Amino acid sequence: MAVSGAVFVGVLTAVQARINGQLGIRLDDGFAAAVVSFGSGLAILIVLSLVLPAGRAGFGRLASGIRDRSVPWWMLAGGAAGALTVATQGLTVAIIGVSLFTVGYVAGQTLCGLIVDRIGFGPAGVVAVTMPRVAGAALALVAVGFSLSGGGLGSVPPWMLVLPLLAGVGVAWQQAINGRLGQRVGTALTATLVNFVGGTILLALATIVHVAIVGSPEPFPTDPWIYLGGALGVAYIFLSSAIVVYTGVLLLGLGAIAGQLVAALVLDLAWPASASPGLAVELAIVTIALASVVVASVPWRWAPRRR
Repeated sequence: MAVSGAVFVGVLTAVQARINGQLGIRLDDGFAAAVVSFGSGLAILIVLSLVLPAGRAGFGRLASGIRDRSVPWWMLAGGAAGALTVATQGLTVAIIGVSLFTVGYVAGQTLCGLIVDRIGFGPAGVVAVTMPRVAGAALALVAVGFSLSGGGLGSVPPWMLVLPLLAGVGVAWQQAINGRLGQRVGTALTATLVNFVGGTILLALATIVHVAIVGSPEPFPTDPWIYLGGALGVAYIFLSSAIVVYTGVLLLGLGAIAGQLVAALVLDLAWPASASPGLAVELAIVTIALASVVVASVPWRWAPRRR
């Protein structure tokens, strides 16, 4: 059940990436698109935290933890990774497509997930890096290699491939922090709220600097669907914070990878981008990514050798 939730997290991430990327193109400003996405998500979370008893109780425990220093400052820093992810979506996805965004994101998330689990930084403590988990991570990276074999990369600036990689590293670290903060305050809702407060502040500052340098964005579009990125971000960060306790960071990441790639395939077929690697390559990477989740999550058992 937890792995299915991780796959759904990946689907939400891919859909959010497409929406935020399109908003960035329409505004001609990826930073403005990111602050709109995070700001709308923050508004939703404030309302939920005021209305729901768990939200009010969690915020009270958070305030007490900050005062008595049982909640360290680094547990409040997950929003920086969320801000990087949403800004990267707004800057790159409409040009490179969801699949190529997912290429870098997957690579960073998989490698960082292995490290985070091995050192015990996540809420589940030290999660054994068994051979099936290593093999699953390796298969995910093979899927990345297949993605890079597609056409269209010649016209893509290198920074558009590097930013998703950094976003993937950040999200694995973010999932670990959010899970630990959710445990400390007793609810994933408060951990998600902390993320959106920090991310919104960082993105607002970045947008102010960007507007001062290059000028104001284009007029805001009137299509309601293009502003749904914040709500989707609330959903997948909340789910990640709740699920990571049961899966560990690596398995959560692998499940999300599968969901992302399947959703990316559907989105890029329905709404192709100029740098899409092509249908055959996308089918190959989705198949390999799904295999990576099966290999990493199934409890493989070997019978002892009889004498």
